[in-house]
Amino acid sequence: MRVNRILLSSALVVVSLVIQVSVLARLHLPGAVPDLMLLTVLGLAMVYGHVGGALVGFGAGLLADLAPPADHAAGRYALVLCVVGYCAGLIKPENGRLKSATGPMLVVVAAAVGSTLLYAGVGALVGDTAARHVGMTSLLITAALYDLLLAPFVVPGIMWLARRADSDPLTEANSGKSGDISSGWLSSGTGLRIGGQRGGLGSLKARARTRNVRVGRIKGVKRL
Repeated sequence: MRVNRILLSSALVVVSLVIQVSVLARLHLPGAVPDLMLLTVLGLAMVYGHVGGALVGFGAGLLADLAPPADHAAGRYALVLCVVGYCAGLIKPENGRLKSATGPMLVVVAAAVGSTLLYAGVGALVGDTAARHVGMTSLLITAALYDLLLAPFVVPGIMWLARRADSDPLTEANSGKSGDISSGWLSSGTGLRIGGQRGGLGSLKARARTRNVRVGRIKGVKRL
């Protein structure tokens, strides 16, 4: 990953984790907790692609596993977000730009349901049965509902920041200016176009040959 992607992803993940632990986790809502970390990974994955999404998801999940008051095995949430980030990156929109809100909302619902099921499945493998006492159905419904309500305020902004960090307007402006200057210099100094340099050189050679032929004819006439 690029340096600007790493810096932006790290900052967004840390901010979302702080808000997740200090605010959202203390709301005591029925069922699940709004997953800001999941939405952050989704927004970055839909711009960076499947590889970047998997890396961001693994790092964000591992940070959440180690941050207090985590009460589960380390690496459990990292696996979940890694899989979610990879899958979300596979369906990233062209140029990272959203054409419609329907697709991303469906992605959010699928990610909320899938991450809850995967988290509970991994927990069952390591002997954590907390999800059974809460009720899997209520967890799935509330997780999808909370994330869906929070997504319009999080995902578009994160995608905008990711696209802005990827673009380098100074470099693009300089390259555009250099192209304009070079094309203007060539057209004014030589009468050639950049796109048709081969044709221009060929026409110059043809003109030179025509001039030589004319000069030869004139000299032959004078000798006679």
